[in-house]
Amino acid sequence: MPSTLIRGKQIICKVLSRTEAEIIEEGAVFQQDGKIVEIGSYEALSAKYQPDTVLGSANHIVMPGFVNSHHHVGLTPFQLGSLDYPLELWFASRLSARAVDFYLDTLYSAFEMIESGITTVQHIHGWLPGPATRWPEITSKVLQAYADIGMRVSYCFGVRTQNHFVYESNSDFVAKLPPSIAADMEAILKSHEVPLEDYLWFFESLWKDWEKKANDRIRLQLSPANLHWCDDYALTTQTAYAHKYGVGMHMHLLETPYQMEYAHRRTGTTAVKHLNQLGVLGPHLTLGHGVWLTEEDIDLIAETGTMICHNASSNLRLQSGIAPLNTYAQKGVTVGMGLDEAGINDDRDMLQEMRLVLKLHRVPGIDSIVPTSPQVFQMATENGAKTTRFAEEVGVLAPGKAADLVIMDWDHLAYPYLDDTISVLDAVIHRSRPHGISTVMVAGEVILQEGKFIKVDKDALLAELSEQLKAPLTPQELRRRELAKEVFPYVKKVYDGWFRADGYESHYCTSCQNYHAPK
Repeated sequence: MPSTLIRGKQIICKVLSRTEAEIIEEGAVFQQDGKIVEIGSYEALSAKYQPDTVLGSANHIVMPGFVNSHHHVGLTPFQLGSLDYPLELWFASRLSARAVDFYLDTLYSAFEMIESGITTVQHIHGWLPGPATRWPEITSKVLQAYADIGMRVSYCFGVRTQNHFVYESNSDFVAKLPPSIAADMEAILKSHEVPLEDYLWFFESLWKDWEKKANDRIRLQLSPANLHWCDDYALTTQTAYAHKYGVGMHMHLLETPYQMEYAHRRTGTTAVKHLNQLGVLGPHLTLGHGVWLTEEDIDLIAETGTMICHNASSNLRLQSGIAPLNTYAQKGVTVGMGLDEAGINDDRDMLQEMRLVLKLHRVPGIDSIVPTSPQVFQMATENGAKTTRFAEEVGVLAPGKAADLVIMDWDHLAYPYLDDTISVLDAVIHRSRPHGISTVMVAGEVILQEGKFIKVDKDALLAELSEQLKAPLTPQELRRRELAKEVFPYVKKVYDGWFRADGYESHYCTSCQNYHAPK
């Protein structure tokens, strides 16, 4: 692999604290064979090394590639017909989604991620009917898409062993439906009832076929989908597998107040306390969302080293609430950042997501502790990396780390004027846009340069995707579209009385910016 000297007006190496970052003025990064060899002044490194290629300039910013710690699909649910309903109703609307080619679908979102500087993604796959024997072919298309475009992917497949549609058993829900839709819904739910043993077989098959493939840019994790989707045996067994294979787990948890209520009804305690009693919490586990937690829950997360992935856009779009980021920070919880199904602008723009997170948690009070630019930047880089299988290689720029980095044009931040008291990190968080990214590199390989993807033809692939979706809906797709509308009121009825006006929604803690269960 050619060696490269990457020059920058500033090199943002890593965050040191809530208020400080390691930044090298008029600096450069020298990489060889995909690894960073040295970082220092451009003058010194240009004299010391004879690189094959020089990238960047004295008018560029160089920074670590971003990590999207929570991602699912390509075309957004909105593009496929699902409005931003509350999560539990949104699940029902997703019935209407049409089938999309998995390879092209994955590339669609990968284009947007890379264009906003994302070099590593935690892809959480799921919602596929059985049998499990059909999943390897589907997963191969997803992983091949990432391999072809050059991204790193930490891939997991959501395990669901119960309650596949609402927060009660499939049979109980179907029994409440009128005959006109009961049979069709029962057939759909039956197709998703896959034994845990088949999920474990599938994980081991993926491990054999894909672990560390594509120049070590593909790695695997486990994903118990959520408390309501997994029985206790599924939770403890996957935890045992995570320890056996030395991989992490990524689990949705407490995204909505209805999930909080479900946990109380099932366990008599909180979801976090229940997971702790089962031995599931720990530094191997990342909890996606984590909106509806008590103070004691947060203390347990901090004590066990469990991590959180903050999905701010998704939480806002689906009326889930605002995660207690300020309290997480105060208690030392490692928090990454994810775009989930899509960001606030229905895209995968990490630059926009960082801005949203910075502004969303600015609680009232002159002396309030609110997010800072370094803190948010760290969430999208180093902390995000810790939630994936690439924790040791990416997230910061340092000798020995992978040469995963982004080169950004300074003028798009500062032209026609930017006061010289504004730090470069503040400028990036407040003002950067995808069009300002000139180059994206993964493992020393340029995968995007001046808006052009190097390894794949974006225009041709999007044209192919568009052409495929011009086909009329199949009879099965048309029926699912009808079902989504017909089943909607029955889903809503399941949760009648779950969200109590005298309980969760009336108790909002301004100090930690979170709803709580009554004490």
